[in-house]
Amino acid sequence: MGLRQLPGPVVQAPMAGGATTPELVTAVGKAGGLGMLAAGYLPTAGLAEQIATVRDVGVPFGVNLFVPTPDTADPDAVDAYRRRLEPAAARLGTELGVPGWTDDEYEAKLDLLAAVGVPVVTFTFGLPTEQDVIALRRAGTEVGVTVNSPAEAVAADRVGADFVVAQGIEAGGHRGGWLGGEQFGLLSLIRLIRSTVDIKVIAAGGIADAVGVRAALAAGALAAYAGTAFLRCPEAGTPEPYRDALVAPEFAETRLTRAYTGRWARGLANRFMAEQERYAPEAYPQLHGLTRPLRAAATAAGDTDVMAMWAGQSHALATDEPAAKVLHALTP
Repeated sequence: MGLRQLPGPVVQAPMAGGATTPELVTAVGKAGGLGMLAAGYLPTAGLAEQIATVRDVGVPFGVNLFVPTPDTADPDAVDAYRRRLEPAAARLGTELGVPGWTDDEYEAKLDLLAAVGVPVVTFTFGLPTEQDVIALRRAGTEVGVTVNSPAEAVAADRVGADFVVAQGIEAGGHRGGWLGGEQFGLLSLIRLIRSTVDIKVIAAGGIADAVGVRAALAAGALAAYAGTAFLRCPEAGTPEPYRDALVAPEFAETRLTRAYTGRWARGLANRFMAEQERYAPEAYPQLHGLTRPLRAAATAAGDTDVMAMWAGQSHALATDEPAAKVLHALTP
């Protein structure tokens, strides 16, 4: 397949926040795919436990890391947004979180991955250093970078990445790039990257069936990421109201928003997005910390008007079949 650790053309995308579980990753691996653990928001010790759980099963797998975002948030804008959200938090019987900056234990997680020799590591929100790539490769790891543009793919190639994850605008969850600029549809992005730089490409964004995988491969991708397609699987950690909303007629639309985290992300369009989007500053991870208790309380209450429900544009195609069946349905 070109990448040593790639057993087939489908990769289960990492989804931070609890949706991706070791059970999901191992089920995908047993069925012939490559599952990706999501290190984002996990403590380093928790990541180590998940790696050990999957490794004990003996399937191929990878880990995704969030690269720290520069601390450029406007404190006054964040405070104004906090005041605006206080009534919503009160209605749900909770308080807002502390909107502080964090590096998500990035260096500690890198050290762990270099020590244990994870088969595949991908980076989101930015680039690893050349030294980081060298350290991971010495541990037998293949390294990928999530990109939203050809320029980011060129930058990934320059630091020594083995491949890029080309994330089209259709994708659910956070935009994984860091340079900004024009946001491309997936097929255009694949073709532009392939014509710009000689690097392997894994496609991501709106892929939820074998037709989508086949299209990505035809455009020049080596394999395809699928994330939303696995959210309703029994092995996923997706809360029940979220599972139901993915296929509910009233949540047919997705939207890009930064209302929840201060960083653009695609999710099921709901009232919270409509009411708060225009007021949310660009302030990640500060807004993520601020709204975390609010999102947790909304999830506990089953309040889909307030919950953050990340999803790609093909979310309505997601089924509640076991991960192995979903993987087989995705495979051309």
